[in-house]
Amino acid sequence: MQNISGIIALMGSGELTATMVEVHKALLNRYGTAAQAVFIDTPAGFQLNADHLSRRAADYFRTRVGRSLTIASLKSSETAALEIERSYQLVRQADYILVGPGSPTYALGQWRQTKIPQLLSERIQTGGCLVAASAAALTVGRFTLPVYEIYKVGQPPFWVEGLNLLQAFGFDWVVMPHWNNAEGGNHDTRFCFMGEPRLHALEAMLPETTGILGLDEHTALIIDPAKPDAIVRGMGRVTLRRRGRELSFGKEDRLPLALLRGGSEWGGAPAQSHPARPPAEAAPPKDPVWDPLSMMSEKIQTLIDLDRIEEAMGLLLEVEHHIWALHEQLQERSALGAAREILRDMLILIGRHLARRPTDRKACLAPLVESVLALRARLRDEKQWAAADSLRGCLHEAGVMVRDTPAGHHWDIK
Repeated sequence: MQNISGIIALMGSGELTATMVEVHKALLNRYGTAAQAVFIDTPAGFQLNADHLSRRAADYFRTRVGRSLTIASLKSSETAALEIERSYQLVRQADYILVGPGSPTYALGQWRQTKIPQLLSERIQTGGCLVAASAAALTVGRFTLPVYEIYKVGQPPFWVEGLNLLQAFGFDWVVMPHWNNAEGGNHDTRFCFMGEPRLHALEAMLPETTGILGLDEHTALIIDPAKPDAIVRGMGRVTLRRRGRELSFGKEDRLPLALLRGGSEWGGAPAQSHPARPPAEAAPPKDPVWDPLSMMSEKIQTLIDLDRIEEAMGLLLEVEHHIWALHEQLQERSALGAAREILRDMLILIGRHLARRPTDRKACLAPLVESVLALRARLRDEKQWAAADSLRGCLHEAGVMVRDTPAGHHWDIK
């Protein structure tokens, strides 16, 4: 095992929610007030909202954690060489590296054509902190679960080679976040959306020495080699499975690093030795100011993909109403600009989607443009000139030219 001085924090989900604020703060405090924190956007690099996710991460750190977060943007291995080199430099200098949601297999495919795996390993060995959450958590073990390929596409269960960053600690595990997921409702989506039958199939494919490290949602496992134990933080539990045996650890429990290294302590643990799970805990606290914006923007993107534009427009108006109703709270957090960026991004997405339709473009865009111009007129009446100009700018970026006259506005497609 290599001599290392860094830390790996694994999160089952919730890396940008209220449940992980104190975890981020505690980890960053180790590096002092001048700590350099970066966010790598590769796992979500293929998504249309990748830049929005990055802005959300930066805003979360600024307003909730009280630290600045720089984006090391490397959406794909085909990113411009200068931008890739800039990302490398940011990672080399980072004390704190956060990687989060997206596709684990997409991230692996892009990273393996770059220096990112090597740089992450070097930073962990020389004292940096890697926070791998959700999709990124899947990549750090010996093997990686192709979640989308199995759960969404329907391929039979299989594993792909992971980054195996845990090897530096002497650990032989695969990491599965979303261990207690319950989104399926009438079907089993526990164990990172796999369900129990596929979990057993996947487990049987692993080498005898490789175990499964399951992370509940809104739960973190902090691994510091300078200490004898890892510690569980957050709302849920961490589960270890190996050779048909299972151990479970709750909030503030400590896991001996010797156990994680598969030492004699594991061999002596009886099967199902963990206590019964406690009653279901309360849902993590929600942020009534920011969380609805994230939820609605993600739903709008889904509706756009389904070509349900009328519903998307209705939800877009709800976004505008939410921003207006809570603009004072957003302003206090210095997040009003980020909220407007969400509205702007959604307008552009809808406009571009409609512009690609193989029908008369102006007739297709008319409901959207007239709704936006009506909102613009209302903002002008209320003397919110900057917001009104912002809407006109959004339309312009989407290819809609607006001309104001004494008789009213006129618009056309560029």
